[in-house]
Amino acid sequence: MKHLHLILAGLFSLCGIFCHAQFLSSEEEVVTLNTKEGDLNGKLLLPGGVKTCPVVLLIPGSGPTDMDGNSLIANMKNNSLKFLAEGLVKNGIASLRFDKRGIGTSAAAAKEESELRFEDYVNDVKGWIGYLVKDKRFTFVTIAGHSEGSLTGMLACRDQPKVKGFISIAGAGRPAYEVIEEQLATQPEKMRKEAISIHESLKAGKGVDQVSADLQTLYRPSVQPYLISWFKYNPQTAIAALKIPVLIVQGKKDIQVALKDAELLKKAYPVAELLLIDEMNHVLKDCDTMDIKQQLPTYMDPSLPVNTTLIASLCTFIKKEK
Repeated sequence: MKHLHLILAGLFSLCGIFCHAQFLSSEEEVVTLNTKEGDLNGKLLLPGGVKTCPVVLLIPGSGPTDMDGNSLIANMKNNSLKFLAEGLVKNGIASLRFDKRGIGTSAAAAKEESELRFEDYVNDVKGWIGYLVKDKRFTFVTIAGHSEGSLTGMLACRDQPKVKGFISIAGAGRPAYEVIEEQLATQPEKMRKEAISIHESLKAGKGVDQVSADLQTLYRPSVQPYLISWFKYNPQTAIAALKIPVLIVQGKKDIQVALKDAELLKKAYPVAELLLIDEMNHVLKDCDTMDIKQQLPTYMDPSLPVNTTLIASLCTFIKKEK
């Protein structure tokens, strides 16, 4: 059971040649996106002293994850997306990060769990894209999705002419059920077999009435409609449909998403850039081990910075899009 917290949390030179262009000040704006269920809220982080600049929409990962990349599960506060935004703004790149519907400052937009679908998150991202493209301060928009947010971003930025690039950060390259089954590999055989059986039913669009106590958190009846809507998407198909520059980033110390996921995405979209970062884990922090217990502190320490190679590479990719 020790691995389940991580499954739930994830279901899902500083800036290289641009160091000389670092901006010493920034401005933050609280922004709101109106939806029929309620308001979604986020923060724009803007470089100071400039009238126009590129902007990146940062999409959080799975579960109850907020705009800073923190999860309500097991107090997993790491500030990964907050630090990523701060790294970008130092290089003249604005960012918008947001609380997912039902989370944090976007709590008022919550839907009943049994009514929530994967497409709701995709439509929310489309709404934020529309918000950004209307803002004349931004020269172009790049989408960056972390973990589950990678697939959300792929689907949302299709047929969006104002989106000039897409970045997948620790994104799965396989349907969600395959990733979950791999993450359950260390669990007892009985649990693994039950999960596979549940997946077969959900893939066919059918819910499961009987779920053991050990798997209730993952497969409780009220969350099954969401899983059904999620399981039908294959990231390889989604990324292959894109017609914009793509950067695929994967940490080699990621214990939630495997290197082969990044390789599968690259195979599906051969013109994409692929970046493998030796010492980066799933929450974008420096790490020198694949041991779960030793990695846990990086998930729960909000003071640890994100990997500097990640920031440098994102800056380079984004600035090439001009």
